[in-house]
Amino acid sequence: MAAAGDTSIDISTTAQNPATNRDDDHATVIKAAPNTPNSHTGPDEKLRVAGSRQTSIPMEEYNGSDYIGINEIPSPRPSHGKKISLLPLIFLIFYEVSGGPFGVEDSVKAAGPLLALAGFLIFPIIWSVPEALITAEMGTMFPENGGYVVWVSSALGPFWGFQQGWMKWLSGVIDNALYPVLFLDYLKSGVPALGGGLPRVIAVLTLTIVLTYMNYRGLTIVGWVAILLGIFSILPFVVMGFISIPNLSPKRWLVVDIHKVNWNLYLNTLFWNLNYWDSISTLAGEVENPKRTLPKALFYALILVVLGYFFPLLTGTGAIPLQRELWTDGYFSDVAKIVGGVWLRWWIQGAAAMSNMGMFVAEMSSDSFQLLGMADRGMLPEFFARRSKYGTPLVGILFSASGVVLLSWLSFQEIVAAENFLYCFGMILEFIAFVRLRVIAPSAPRPYKIPVGTVGAVLMCTPPTMLICVVLAFSSAKVAIVSLVAVTLGFILHPCLKYCEKKRLLRFSVSSDLPDIYSSNRENETFVD
Repeated sequence: MAAAGDTSIDISTTAQNPATNRDDDHATVIKAAPNTPNSHTGPDEKLRVAGSRQTSIPMEEYNGSDYIGINEIPSPRPSHGKKISLLPLIFLIFYEVSGGPFGVEDSVKAAGPLLALAGFLIFPIIWSVPEALITAEMGTMFPENGGYVVWVSSALGPFWGFQQGWMKWLSGVIDNALYPVLFLDYLKSGVPALGGGLPRVIAVLTLTIVLTYMNYRGLTIVGWVAILLGIFSILPFVVMGFISIPNLSPKRWLVVDIHKVNWNLYLNTLFWNLNYWDSISTLAGEVENPKRTLPKALFYALILVVLGYFFPLLTGTGAIPLQRELWTDGYFSDVAKIVGGVWLRWWIQGAAAMSNMGMFVAEMSSDSFQLLGMADRGMLPEFFARRSKYGTPLVGILFSASGVVLLSWLSFQEIVAAENFLYCFGMILEFIAFVRLRVIAPSAPRPYKIPVGTVGAVLMCTPPTMLICVVLAFSSAKVAIVSLVAVTLGFILHPCLKYCEKKRLLRFSVSSDLPDIYSSNRENETFVD
């Protein structure tokens, strides 16, 4: 292939091992014309040369061309049913991240009204905006199922890609175990029997089975259900806001006592309610024209999430006298009864139930398609890539549902703390991958590109990284130990799977429809003729 100037560059790969069909069994060969300056370039320069073969495509000029990976040409992409359009995608992101103000009550209990309100305005700038921007750039750069696993793999290699997949999948399953808990916590004030014992166990199992079946039936159903549930979940808080206007007292919003702030609970509550923007990336392969649709959906969802948290908190803390000890998960239903009466309380409780259903199906979709994407990349056994007749990841759904059932016995605070700890590790890997890809593949196609250079990318990742360190520092010893054990399991699981592959105990394969993302990282196997 002719490049600019008098240098000729040809990038090719050797044949794959037919037994495993793995990327690891072939090396990238870069051939430079003799007597050119590139003939004796170092490894880092070779990566830059490989990346410079492609030009960055501005978002407004994208013409709908197919996915081109690093060092690859377009390949046909299979169709697995109807793709997700913009509006359902917005509400899927809304439910991945938020689902409404259910669960933010602990921020008032931990820090009082002023810090709670300030947190849901400032925290999105420090955390949510950078994470959403990185998701938009990386998700359009690699529009395939697997999402952040593919980003980390392309930048740091398959080992760290697997660790990313393990930590984020486990974090997602832990997160999904929250929703049956929140669902029942909102209903137990009206149905006390759901507070514990056998009725609660039966309710958790029944809810998990019903919502898992919805995931099995397909993303189109999940997406439109998310829209209906989203409208139903947001509407009662709009009504409560109008009803509460005569009772609002602005001085209640200014209450703060720094000496009585539970920083661990406060930070974990903010972090849990404003993260997971990257989860939608694991569904990128199921999105209609993801290179245009994904950035738009993230932008609109960000606005919806921030408003959906801030105004209900403004209403709840300003309309009734403050009793901090009562502000815990489920308290908005009591606020609704005080402000509007029993009918509004029941509406809020119904909205909470619907919201938790939406969050459950959105999170399970992300988790299960992540496993499918990892199997497509050969990181997991081939059976994880098996799809149902509706195009959904059958084995991934079953594994994710099993994890939810096993973890649903934990308390709300324990689940949030453990999920946040694992999520932090995964986000650090994502930030590193984002910056490294800016360095090693600066000219790779990025239909949406954050308008900052490499230094700007580092600076953008610095505040959320510092926030991660603070969240980890405030974690309890119990949560830290359990989370570190879980991380260690990933380090053990990867070589075990490699051994199973080597001995052919399990079948692994790499989808032929996906580009090679590892070639630019195998510096020891790359050579120049």
